[in-house]
Amino acid sequence: MLLTRLINACHHFPGFVYDRARLCETTRSIEIDVRPRKGSKPICSCCNRPGRGYDTLAQRRFEFIPIWGFAVILLYTMRRVDCRQCGVKVETVPWAIGKHTLTKAYMLFLAQWARKLSWKETACSFRTSWEKVFNAVEWVVQWGLTHRDLGTPRALGVDEIQYGRGHNYLTLVYQIEAGCTRLLWVGQERTKESFAKFFAMIGSQLCEKVEFVCSDMWKPYLEMIALHCPNALNILDRFHIVAKMNKAIDEVRADETRRMTRDGYEPVLKKSRWCLLKRRENLTGKQRVRLRDVLQYNLRTVRCYLLKEQFQQLWDYSSPTWAGKFIDQWCTDVMRSRIEPMKKFARTVRSHRELILNYFRARKQFSSGIVEGLNNKAKVTMRKAYGFRTFRATEIALYHAPGKLPEPPSTHTFY
Repeated sequence: MLLTRLINACHHFPGFVYDRARLCETTRSIEIDVRPRKGSKPICSCCNRPGRGYDTLAQRRFEFIPIWGFAVILLYTMRRVDCRQCGVKVETVPWAIGKHTLTKAYMLFLAQWARKLSWKETACSFRTSWEKVFNAVEWVVQWGLTHRDLGTPRALGVDEIQYGRGHNYLTLVYQIEAGCTRLLWVGQERTKESFAKFFAMIGSQLCEKVEFVCSDMWKPYLEMIALHCPNALNILDRFHIVAKMNKAIDEVRADETRRMTRDGYEPVLKKSRWCLLKRRENLTGKQRVRLRDVLQYNLRTVRCYLLKEQFQQLWDYSSPTWAGKFIDQWCTDVMRSRIEPMKKFARTVRSHRELILNYFRARKQFSSGIVEGLNNKAKVTMRKAYGFRTFRATEIALYHAPGKLPEPPSTHTFY
């Protein structure tokens, strides 16, 4: 079978003919001449209407999917069309877009591999450059964002992840409904102005139809959610609530350890950090023994640990009324403990009481578990490249991986 017949079977376009193919051993490439079919009119690149031919330009080279380790190049002499509406314009070809030197099939091929490998590994595997892989992924992402259907999202998850050095954060908004978990939006920084761009993107009508929003205690998030989604239950992130409590316990443990060492007492709290912070069912055998030894002492750290274990009972409630009574009683007990880090955490719980109870009003259907899982996928995506230098590259990579965007149609599926 001739190579031109093979490519024509999987990459056929009416009005164009694959003329002949030749092997260039010096460059390890296969060059295929493409010519317009006799009688076919060029298509205007502005209005996409056929018009009368004007003249021809220099021959252009378009990279196609490699075959057996050989680069495949399509050679085509571009025509100019005399359009009645747009004037003299360069024709548009169906296998490429704009001034890209890559064919659409090749860009889609590179983008699919770039989802599995890093962009650098993809470029090395197919003997191309990182910039061309980036351009391919960018085109696929732009096409997907243009053609994606937002539908009517009922439940959203909002969180931030760190990227780059220093206090650089990205605001990520996910759709976390059953059967549809995807990244909807990526914003630079975690400010009100940045988060407001997401609500402007989906519009006020969709904002009013949002029923649940999972977020942490970051004040700009809470204010913007209350402003733009008045009908939604704002469910506080359970993960961050427990993380704040663990931070308070660890602060008490570290302070008490330093004080005991300074006063010459036995370091009974040494190597006990994770014994106190981990859940009982996740402890190892050695950690269980170590925790049992620590609990024999009457220390402020032990009292904090007992308060933490008592607070875990909150998540067993189903009624928001009884959960609210438990929170009130637990906060009262903590305020009497005279342990300042725990009292600070109790004041935080009291100030966010209603938002915490929204978890029970939503019947425990939505939590931060899905959001944290999607955050891990986003971090893995950035980790594969050991960090991106620009926000644009990071944004494209995140939309490409957990965004679940639709892809351009292909004339053939390549494996």
